[in-house]
Amino acid sequence: MKLILKLIAGIIGGVLIGLFAPEWINRILLTFQGLFSELLTFTIPLLILFFITSGIANLPQNSANLLGRTLGMAYGSTIVAGTLAYLITAAIVPLLTTVGASSGELGAHGVEPLLVLEIPPLLSVMTALAAAFVFGLGITALQSNTLRQASDEGRDIIEKLLTKVIIPLLPFYIAGVFADLALAGTVFDTLQTFGIILVLAVTMHWLWLSVMFVVTGLATGQSPLLLIKNMLPAYFTALGTMSSAATIPVTLQATRANGVSKRIADFTIPLCATTHLSGSIITITTCAVAVMAMREGLAIPGFFDILPFILMLGVVMLAAPGVPGGAVMSALGLLTSMLGFGEAAIALMIALYMAQDSLGTACNVTGDGAISLWVNKFAKKDEAKASAEDL
Repeated sequence: MKLILKLIAGIIGGVLIGLFAPEWINRILLTFQGLFSELLTFTIPLLILFFITSGIANLPQNSANLLGRTLGMAYGSTIVAGTLAYLITAAIVPLLTTVGASSGELGAHGVEPLLVLEIPPLLSVMTALAAAFVFGLGITALQSNTLRQASDEGRDIIEKLLTKVIIPLLPFYIAGVFADLALAGTVFDTLQTFGIILVLAVTMHWLWLSVMFVVTGLATGQSPLLLIKNMLPAYFTALGTMSSAATIPVTLQATRANGVSKRIADFTIPLCATTHLSGSIITITTCAVAVMAMREGLAIPGFFDILPFILMLGVVMLAAPGVPGGAVMSALGLLTSMLGFGEAAIALMIALYMAQDSLGTACNVTGDGAISLWVNKFAKKDEAKASAEDL
C-alpha cells in the first residue's frame, strides 16, 4: 500500500510540476526520467535471462507426472485468462475512450533534459529468452550445480537491483513521465481513463476466479462458494504482501482446507507461485489494450495478432521475481518488441499495473488453490488405478 500511495503521489506531483513548476525543475525531472528509462531498458533482458534460467533449473526433478500436469494447467489457465481479458477489453475500451486521445510521444514540448545518456542492453529480449531456455534446460539435463548456482546468484543480483533501486525510484520516474505529458498538454486525457481501466481489470479477476472455482467445484463435487471462502485468507494476505511467494504459507493452509492432500499441496502451491499468473496476465493484457487505445500510433491488434504476445507473456512471466511489479517488469521487453510500445506507453503500463499489483497477485494465489484441487483429483485417480492393477 505504501508503494501504491507513492505512485499516486508521483502522478499528482508530476502533473503539478509539469503544469506550474519553472522550466529548470522540469529539466531536472526529465533528466532523471531519461536516465532511469535507460537503466530499466538495460535491466529487462538480464531479468529475463537470470530469472527464467533459474526458474527452469530449479524445477522439481521427481514426480514428472505431477510436474507436467501442474505446469500444463498453470500455463493453460494463464493463457486462457489473458485471451478472455483481451476479448473483453478490446470490445469495451474503444467505447470508453477516444483512440489517440493521449497523442504524441514524450519530449514533444521543447523542454530538454540536462543530460542524455544511452546505456545499450547487453542482449535483446528475444536473445535473453532463448538463452534462458537453453541454459535452464541444459542445467537440468546435466545437473550442473555450478551453473545453477551462477544463475541463482545472477537472479539474486537482479532482484536486489529491483528491490533496492528500481522499485523505490519508480514514483520519481512516473512523476517525470506525467510532468512530460503535462508539458505536452495530454495528461488529463490520459488520466480520465485510468480509474475505469483499473475497475475493469479487477472485475475480470473475479470473473476468472468465479469460472475457475465453478468448474472445479462441479468436477470435484464440492461447493464453489465454500471453495472460494476457504481461499479468502490467501487472497487477503496477498493484498498485503503483493507477492505470491510470500503468501505461500497461507495459501498452503487454505488449499488443504479445501481437501487437498498435504503431499499435493506442498508440491503444487510453491510451483504455482512462480508459474501461475492468471491475475497478472489479465491486468497486463487489459492495461496494454487500454494504452494502445489511448496512444496515437498504437492500434488495438486483432486476435491472431495479439495471440503470440499472450503466449510469449505466459512464458516470460515464468518465475517472475517475488517483488512488487515483477510480472510487468518481465513483460516490458515484449511490449516494446512485439506491440511497439514507446517510452510513454511503457510508463503508463507501469503506472496502471502497479496501481493494482496487489489485486492481481491475490487473483494469482487464489487460482493456485483451484489448480491444486485438479492435480489432487488426478492423483487420486492414478492411485485408484494403480491399486486396481495390483489387485
